[in-house]
Amino acid sequence: MADAYPLPLEVFYQRESRHPQKRYMVQPLPGGQLQELSWADVGEQARRAANWLRSRELPQGSRIAIISKNCAHWIISDLAIWMAGHVSVPLYPNLTADSVRQVLEHAEASLAFVGKLDDWPAMAPGVPEGVTVIGLPLRPEGRFDYLWDDLQACTPIQDSPKPRADHLATIIYTSGTTGAPKGVMHNFSNLGFAASHATELFGVGEDDRVLSYLPLCHVAERMFVELASLYAGQTVFFAESLDTFLEDLKRARPTVMFGVPRIWTKFQMGVYSKMPAQKLDRLLKLPLIGRFIGKKVLAGLGLDAVRYALSGAAPVPETLLTWYRRLGLEIQEVYGMTENCGYSHVCRPGKFKQGWIGQNNPGVEVRIAVDGEVQVRSGATMQGYYKAPDKTAETLTDDGFLRTGDKGEQDAEGNLRLTGRIKEIFKTSKGKYVAPAPIENRLGEHPRIEQVCVVGDGMAQPMALCVLSDVGRTQARDELEGSLKKLLEEVNQRLDQHERLQRLVLVKDIWAVDNGFLTPTLKIKRNVVEGAYGERFAEWTARSETVLWHD
Repeated sequence: MADAYPLPLEVFYQRESRHPQKRYMVQPLPGGQLQELSWADVGEQARRAANWLRSRELPQGSRIAIISKNCAHWIISDLAIWMAGHVSVPLYPNLTADSVRQVLEHAEASLAFVGKLDDWPAMAPGVPEGVTVIGLPLRPEGRFDYLWDDLQACTPIQDSPKPRADHLATIIYTSGTTGAPKGVMHNFSNLGFAASHATELFGVGEDDRVLSYLPLCHVAERMFVELASLYAGQTVFFAESLDTFLEDLKRARPTVMFGVPRIWTKFQMGVYSKMPAQKLDRLLKLPLIGRFIGKKVLAGLGLDAVRYALSGAAPVPETLLTWYRRLGLEIQEVYGMTENCGYSHVCRPGKFKQGWIGQNNPGVEVRIAVDGEVQVRSGATMQGYYKAPDKTAETLTDDGFLRTGDKGEQDAEGNLRLTGRIKEIFKTSKGKYVAPAPIENRLGEHPRIEQVCVVGDGMAQPMALCVLSDVGRTQARDELEGSLKKLLEEVNQRLDQHERLQRLVLVKDIWAVDNGFLTPTLKIKRNVVEGAYGERFAEWTARSETVLWHD
């Protein structure tokens, strides 16, 4: 099967040869300047860096880290690492020094490319002794063993190395909602299988544009931006910062867009901050004006050219999907994991079924185990966890299916619906099991709730901890409380007796990556939430209010 599709470096060489002067990447620089790089520019820089890496005479397959926010040289470094016969190990750009050390030591990294970072001085002490550090063109202040210019002083390699399909390409350390990260091993065949099938599925091509802003070290952005650019030839625009994100988006005017639910919600909140929801709702209902307003709103967000909009990493509230649909933008949900290159399920245009993710992708087999777990198998399934055979055996079945840890069901048309996490189910003091995810999804449909975590292990009844949106925090308490009480009543009516929530607690904190409540892909760390508020659970349980303000 590995021979049925080209591998990543092969498709890069083809593009480099076929349209060397075509624009490939657009990188914002400090001071408002833009740097445009052609396929030839990228190829030459990667080949020079590969020559320098070869001169180090490292053993083939050495692990080389990339520690940087998204930028053009993140991808160029990755290509150079592959050309030199090594394995890339990307790290999240906001890790603590301890986490940096944990990954670099576990991977036994020889070198690390360091690029755009917000707080390198806090991370740098985590780099173990003996790891050579190379500063990329966009880099923080600090001392580096070598700079990118040193690598560029080498002559470009003259050959076009093609690693074998079964050679290890990358180790992606999972962000982990619980416990220590695991190193997911993907070979070139895994990447080629997922990228070639995905670009064909969506019909993405050389005229498409994409904005890279989610962490490139995460599998979704790696596939959707880096690998898709190689296989489809799309132009990659990079976002400069969170502050310039809207300007970056308008400059790119992407034709394909991937976001996590929180990003799509942020866009919506941004629109509501300029026009009240009720007014927009009224205007969208008007036949001709509604369509014009929808286009205008999308243009204001830089999303008016989008052909394919995708959302993954967590379920999207149904009301949010409907809202975008009314604007004229159809968001398709995708489902996948680091362990299968994010390549598993996506809703096909015209096949939307409310409450369901969609159909399995070409080449993906799906089965539902006896305990309800969704299990998948394809050419994108990982080789295993690095240096962790026991964990690999727990996750991969004897016949090669990946245990996703998600509970789900399939209908006759092959649509998949997730009903909870195998391990996230908790037991109340009455001995009844509760799956929090479906309840959280229902609560998350409220326009003023941004994040939800349902807790209840050992309690008589569960309760929901909620983080309000920026707009929700400014709303009059009486008005908001009435709306939330109604929401609680409606949600509870649809739940079994043992699942019903005794109350909503509106927490005062913001759950973010920086304070440890969220993973870098914006998933809630349940253990952190429970640890932060656990000592208040008994007190909150004893209260009589159904909506409680945690002041």
